[in-house]
Amino acid sequence: MSFEVPESVRPIRRRVLDFLETHVYPAEQTLLGGGEQGRDVLRELEEKAKSDGLWALGHPRHLGGGGLSMLDYAYVNEVIGRSEPATQVFGTTTLQTVLMLDPVATDEQRERWVLPSVAGDLRLAFAMTEPGVSSSDPTQFTTTARLENDEWVLTGRKWFISAADRSAATIVMARTEPDAPAHEAFSMILVERDTPGYDLVRDIEVMGMRGVMSGHFEIEFDNARVPAANIIGGRGDGFKLAQQRLGPGRIFHCMRWLGSAQRAFDYLCERANSRTLKGEPLARKQLVQKFVFDSYQELKASRLLVLDAAAKLDSGDQARVELSSVKVHCAQTVHNVIDRAMQVWGAEGMSNLLPLEAMYREARFGRVVDGPDEVHVQRVATRILRSYENGEGWDFGER
Repeated sequence: MSFEVPESVRPIRRRVLDFLETHVYPAEQTLLGGGEQGRDVLRELEEKAKSDGLWALGHPRHLGGGGLSMLDYAYVNEVIGRSEPATQVFGTTTLQTVLMLDPVATDEQRERWVLPSVAGDLRLAFAMTEPGVSSSDPTQFTTTARLENDEWVLTGRKWFISAADRSAATIVMARTEPDAPAHEAFSMILVERDTPGYDLVRDIEVMGMRGVMSGHFEIEFDNARVPAANIIGGRGDGFKLAQQRLGPGRIFHCMRWLGSAQRAFDYLCERANSRTLKGEPLARKQLVQKFVFDSYQELKASRLLVLDAAAKLDSGDQARVELSSVKVHCAQTVHNVIDRAMQVWGAEGMSNLLPLEAMYREARFGRVVDGPDEVHVQRVATRILRSYENGEGWDFGER
């Protein structure tokens, strides 16, 4: 396969980049500042993106999205990822939830939740993690839902639930089958925001991140009752559905991190050429040249890993080894490249005069979100070693 941006994708990619540079970058500080002004600007940019035909480009076409394949979307999403608020501006934030819901949603769920989510008319939060429970082993989750008089009654707590305050409903992973094997004991249930017993306990500030995309909430469910029809898929399908959401979600993160790393690389190289020290540019200093070399290698490798994983997903492969590997590599790459760019910019790089400090916080968060590095390292190694144990080996030319 060729790793050049396909001719069919170049026009939409260019349009997204032009929009980003013309409209999003100038408003970035306002968007990152949040508040009513930030929300007003966000709404204006969302509407403009829709009118320009740049909304929800990766969502399925039959739901009103752009219908890009996973690989084609990677070429576009790496541009969107150059600015964290742009993920909201271009309507990308709902994609992984929509891909989970679309195959299993009832007609009523599709009309009420899925289609409006794609259109940007509402948002759905996703609640898995819990206080005091290791999310690396979700079989330990304690939030329960029992069926009573044709209603699900939910009890428990979830936390670090993004955008719960501005979501119409939350998809909750709860234990519904207490006697079933661990991976068949959980189900996904939709809980509307105004349901009695649904309480936003607090907003947990993460790495000092604020703005229109921030907000990671703790939620309590105190005998919250919802209709039995609010279950997503079947009883006990929670883990299967979670994988359908988290797998694509990981590569979507990586696509965007490529964009962040690219933007940081630009800052690094431009600073190296423009800043002088003792009469010569930083670009002539070997330590700075090593910054550029290491950043190039890591970014290039991450990009190839992302494109390879995207191509495998398009072919129908679950690409579990590739997705875990690329999630670790990209999270480390974006962190490293931004760190080097901040170093050559000195004090200015640490300030809000440049986007690097906000990008840096988001990058550090990336090594934990959707599974910490350590879990993915273990999964990749286990799968590869098992293939050798089974006599199959791992021929990179075949995989």
